[in-house]
Amino acid sequence: MMLVVNLTPQTEKLFGKKELELMKPTATLINISRGLMVDQDALVEALQNGVIKAAALDVTHSEPPPRHHPLLKLNIIITPHIGSATTSVRRLMMQNMIESILAALNGLPIPNEVIP
Repeated sequence: MMLVVNLTPQTEKLFGKKELELMKPTATLINISRGLMVDQDALVEALQNGVIKAAALDVTHSEPPPRHHPLLKLNIIITPHIGSATTSVRRLMMQNMIESILAALNGLPIPNEVIP
């Protein structure tokens, strides 16, 4: 299961104990969204009890997790929020930023504007 959604008040802790228990015991949870999307206490419990097999997190809450956090002792991969760190993605991010700056300077609608 891969989580790729925006963080909003409605999606905070979107994935908790109930959702983890719906997964197969062979499943891996992958979160590349935001750390607050997953109830980390529920994730720790699910991994410790074999509810799911593993997790791969490009994000945690907090970042980085404290040195003695239980997540660090489980079957898990944690990366420092660098899932998008490829040449092609960074180039696209730069192009989008330039388009947005030029649109704002010219009084045009900003492409891909995020409105809270």
